[in-house]
Amino acid sequence: MTTPTPRRTDRRQLQQLIAGLSEGIILIDCDRHILWANESALALHDVEGVDELGKTAAGYRRRYTLTYRNNHALAPAQYPIDRLLAGEVFEDVVVRVQRRGDPDSERTHRMRGRILTDAHGETDCLALMIDDVTERFTAEERFERTFNANPAPALICRLSNLRYLRVNQGFMDMTGYVREDVIDQSVYAIDVFAASTGRDLAIERLGEGRTIPQMEATLSLPDGTTKLVVVAGQPIDIGDEACMLFTFMDLEPRRTAEAALRQSEERFATAFRLSPVPTLVLDRASADILDVNDSFGSVFGYSSDDAIGRSAIALGLLGDLDLAARLDSTDGAHGIELQARAADDTPIDCLLAADGVTIHGQDCVLVVLQDISERKRSEAELLGAIEAVMRDTSWFSHTVIEKLANIRTAKHTVPDEGPSLSDLTAREQEVLALICRGQADKQIARTLSVSLHTVRNHVANVYSKVGLHKRGAVIVWARERGFPGDDPA
Repeated sequence: MTTPTPRRTDRRQLQQLIAGLSEGIILIDCDRHILWANESALALHDVEGVDELGKTAAGYRRRYTLTYRNNHALAPAQYPIDRLLAGEVFEDVVVRVQRRGDPDSERTHRMRGRILTDAHGETDCLALMIDDVTERFTAEERFERTFNANPAPALICRLSNLRYLRVNQGFMDMTGYVREDVIDQSVYAIDVFAASTGRDLAIERLGEGRTIPQMEATLSLPDGTTKLVVVAGQPIDIGDEACMLFTFMDLEPRRTAEAALRQSEERFATAFRLSPVPTLVLDRASADILDVNDSFGSVFGYSSDDAIGRSAIALGLLGDLDLAARLDSTDGAHGIELQARAADDTPIDCLLAADGVTIHGQDCVLVVLQDISERKRSEAELLGAIEAVMRDTSWFSHTVIEKLANIRTAKHTVPDEGPSLSDLTAREQEVLALICRGQADKQIARTLSVSLHTVRNHVANVYSKVGLHKRGAVIVWARERGFPGDDPA
């Protein structure tokens, strides 16, 4: 009895079966010829017929350049067709395919190799299966570039083994780690949730591959120090791997700024409390008192409880000064004399200085009220004494008269309006000069060679024109206007 010859695979039926698949299929026989390709495979190679693929494995290599994603070119033996012909079955080989001389034709293919056998297990033909993954890997490359270039610190770990897969420059700059210290390390070796109050929640979400909300944590750095950060986790896919993207915000600048602000506020509070001059803080809009120091209570008789919350205007602390208007003006509010009232309604002469400040985001005014009551009394007593002794200056030397007049001038500003020296005649100015030199009427008469009656008429005219009736006051009036009292011509 003759044994029937086994029937080889009906390739026509196989071709009909796979012709309509979206996956590209190329069939190769054992003598290295490309037998057939479906429409998808032809489209993936930008050709219309199977002969344009090169007819053989060697022809395919001549027509197409294949490189790995790291841009390393494949050697002839590494081409997927040649690996199949060598009897190797493989999965998911990702390569870039480019028609030689045409860089615009580049695509990214994922290839799998299969050996088809007959009923006896002998190799019948080889099948190269191709998926176009250009868009996916282009997107991943964009993500890689963005991830690496992003200054915001970031890490990526695989969820399958909880080891770090990616680290960007921002994270290395923030922490001082180098890439080799991080890649393939466990998330527990470089614990991004250390000292976080939400650490248990973060570990739970990480195990479930779910979003991890923002939380503060303390990172241990390679130099033994720590850094305060805000960290959050977002699940993503890298290739076919489920991963977790950790992003960070460095809180050290904020913590440093907060510490500096706190120290500044402490220094301000200390200076405010210990200042020997009455000082208070007002709300800029309402002039309500927000705080007072101890000196304020000592001078004005208010306790902090009595003063805080009340209006400085209602308490009579600002006199008739429109503080808000003065602060807004170009002159500012510095060196202003006013009369404030104490808790017992006693008037207190003050020298005010004020400026705007911001305290905890609130617009405020810092006001200093220096009590100058004693100084004003001393000045008044001094001026009274000067006026008394200058009523008759006949026995004072010219130098003494000059000094007394200068003291008097320093205490009063020259009025902008009123009598001036130009209102006096030349002879009256001569008489005024001799008065300023300390001469009595008789001495003036001898000096000018006129009668005593004439001198007295001139003196009366001077008194009338300047609006004064005392000799000392007239001398002060002349000195205030720069009248030197030199010898008359």
